[in-house]
Amino acid sequence: MTEEPVEDPEVEVIEEEEEDSITALEARLEALEKELQYSAAEMVNVRQRAARDRSDAIRYGGMSLALRMLPLLDSLEKALEAADGDDLESLGEGVRLTLEGARAAMESEGVVKIEVGSNFDPTTMEAIATVPVPDGGKAGSVIEIVEVGYMYHDRILRAARVIVAEDE
Repeated sequence: MTEEPVEDPEVEVIEEEEEDSITALEARLEALEKELQYSAAEMVNVRQRAARDRSDAIRYGGMSLALRMLPLLDSLEKALEAADGDDLESLGEGVRLTLEGARAAMESEGVVKIEVGSNFDPTTMEAIATVPVPDGGKAGSVIEIVEVGYMYHDRILRAARVIVAEDE
């Protein structure tokens, strides 16, 4: 007579608990691996953001200096306009050379004059006054440039201040 193995119910319970424990550990391991991947991706994003911020700081670091120099350019332009007489020719030439040098220095740092077209552009201009549309003109056209505007690389440093024609 051969004895059949007797299955002990306690052994089955222990084996089921071990399987449940292994399944739970595998699920926890999978969750931790995903968390590690998300953390690694976040670190890459933080590094890229820091590099971009550093690049912007370098590129736009001189913006306050450029802003302080704009009144100098304005004053030189006004001096040139006032020195249009023949007797002040040497003064006019000196101011003109100074202005050209200052403009070249500003352009080498990324500061460029905003070109004002015939139509008002609110992205680069500020309307400080409006006047009725002159004969033959159209609404929204620039009548006069009161103050020249400047860009610093791709950002507005100072908007051009203009007078715009408007329908009454």
